[in-house]
Amino acid sequence: MIAGNDLLMPGRPDQYQMIVEAVESGKLDVKVIDVNVRRMLELIVQSPRFKGYPYSNKPDLKAHAEVTRRSALEGMILLENRQNALPFGTDIKKIAAFGVTSYDFIAGGTGSGDVNEAYTVSLGEGLENAGYEINADIQTLYEKYIAVENEKNKPDPNNPFALFMPKIRAAEFLPDAAALAQSTATSDVALITIGRTSGEFEDRKMSDFYLNETEKLLIKNVSEAFHKAGKKAIVILNIGGVIETALWKNDPDAVLLAWQAGQEGGNSVVDILKGAVNPSGKLPMTFPRALEDVPSYPNFPRDYKPANPMETMTSGSAVSENRPNIDFTRYEEGIFVGYRYYLTENKAVSYPFGYGLSYTQFEYENASVSEKRGNYTISCTVRNTGSVAGKEVVQLYVSAPGKSMNKPAKELKAFAKTKLLQPGESQIIKFKLTPDALASFDEANSRWTVEPGNYTGQIGSSSRDIKQLVEFYR
Repeated sequence: MIAGNDLLMPGRPDQYQMIVEAVESGKLDVKVIDVNVRRMLELIVQSPRFKGYPYSNKPDLKAHAEVTRRSALEGMILLENRQNALPFGTDIKKIAAFGVTSYDFIAGGTGSGDVNEAYTVSLGEGLENAGYEINADIQTLYEKYIAVENEKNKPDPNNPFALFMPKIRAAEFLPDAAALAQSTATSDVALITIGRTSGEFEDRKMSDFYLNETEKLLIKNVSEAFHKAGKKAIVILNIGGVIETALWKNDPDAVLLAWQAGQEGGNSVVDILKGAVNPSGKLPMTFPRALEDVPSYPNFPRDYKPANPMETMTSGSAVSENRPNIDFTRYEEGIFVGYRYYLTENKAVSYPFGYGLSYTQFEYENASVSEKRGNYTISCTVRNTGSVAGKEVVQLYVSAPGKSMNKPAKELKAFAKTKLLQPGESQIIKFKLTPDALASFDEANSRWTVEPGNYTGQIGSSSRDIKQLVEFYR
């Protein structure tokens, strides 16, 4: 309460009792509680509900569905695209969709990370909606398997928390040789979807960073079979976080990171596959080559299996044995969090922070920097030099002097997505940097400080693909 934790969400009975006892004993001043309550009330009186907003229970669901379809497209990332496997050409009409998740698409996270969507468009449905012919034998094979597995994995009706917990998804399986041979003979291209559930009550596990043997064999076998027939194989990642890609990404011809794309997910993915929309998303994290490469790996609770979180919250029993990386975690990365570590240590990665391919190409030119009253404006012209329209996410990284203060090799300071640029069209992108953007915390003097010296602005399409440089002195 003293630290400003005004609201417990939802809190445990023992925590409520602890607060009451602390006030009654004088350990906690009731004035602190008054501040907590006042701040919550101040927020409430600013809310639309308190001000009498005339809400209805009749939202425009059709318009909202279109919004989620478009928004998902902005964030999808093309990771691989050898020999222009994507977008599909006019010769692609019949498609074999492999992978359980092709037919049981993951729309969003779990628990509070999800919403009660009216429906979820699977990849198979998205393909059919776009006029493609799905390999019926492969589709039937998967749908029968999923139905049987879902029946096995029904939630326990006697468990009051079952509705709040993530559903158990059907494990991946390998179609037999006959099914694979039939699909290569009758289909123009193969799609292989790999899925991962994540969210509240379903935190990522050490094991699901790596593809399991069945998943790896599925990608390998399908890709090899279609390649022998002179056809292509595409992997779609229907995931919520980082997975290992270095060991298998060269097997398929293309890899599309679709994330958990909402209720219109299948339609959004197909918009990318057929080229109705040019992918323009960029990675907001690094994809490492191995789990051991992650800077926080040594402190991750690898062998710990937590108790049911719903039971812990309601029972009031909280285990505390002072166990490293379970009851508490040592934070040892310092300022080298995420991409800062990989760049500073020059660590090889599978895909770097900020990475993402396009169906077109962009040229960066005419970078410049100007200063006015301590504020800097850095600009660059981005030109679409390819043959199709597309958007580019322009990223500005800054390298600091690093003489008197410990600094990463570079840090992202600003980014912007261009408008839809037609072939040959260009746009000037401007970034504004205030002194605060260059400051670091000086522990010795307990204050934020801008280190004097020469700074380098690096403008590029990813953290490791820098196109233009500008220098300025602070």
